[in-house]
Order: sequence, then structure tokens, then C-alpha cells
Amino acid sequence: MSNGERQTGISDAVFDLTSVFYHAAEGGQVYAKYIEDAEGEGDQELADFFREVQRQDAERAQRAKSLLGQR
Repeated sequence: MSNGERQTGISDAVFDLTSVFYHAAEGGQVYAKYIEDAEGEGDQELADFFREVQRQDAERAQRAKSLLGQR
């Protein structure tokens, strides 16, 4: 048992997975602003890139959520 697990009662693996979920979910919101900025500058290529990253983070968040539900 790690020090963090002893202090919180949460395994390190679950804590790490929760962190991945949080950051992926948060990223989806942040990328919306990046898309808006790129479109405001007329850079469709960059806006499309940010949409792809946003989609990847949404998939990552869903997978992390599923894995958390199994633990």
C-alpha cells in the first residue's frame, strides 16, 4: 500500500484513472475555446485539428469513466 493510498483510502491506480478522466473531460471544454479562436482567425485547418483533439479526449473520458465503473 502506497503512502497516498494509506492517506486517502483510494488506490493509486483508481486515483490515476480519475485524474485521466478529469483532465480529458476538462480538455473538451477548453478545446471549445481553441476552436472558437481558430475560427475567429479564419484558420479552418487549426479549428479542425482542435475538433479532432476534442473528440479524442471525449473518447478517452468515456473509456476512463467505464474503467472507473469496473473498479
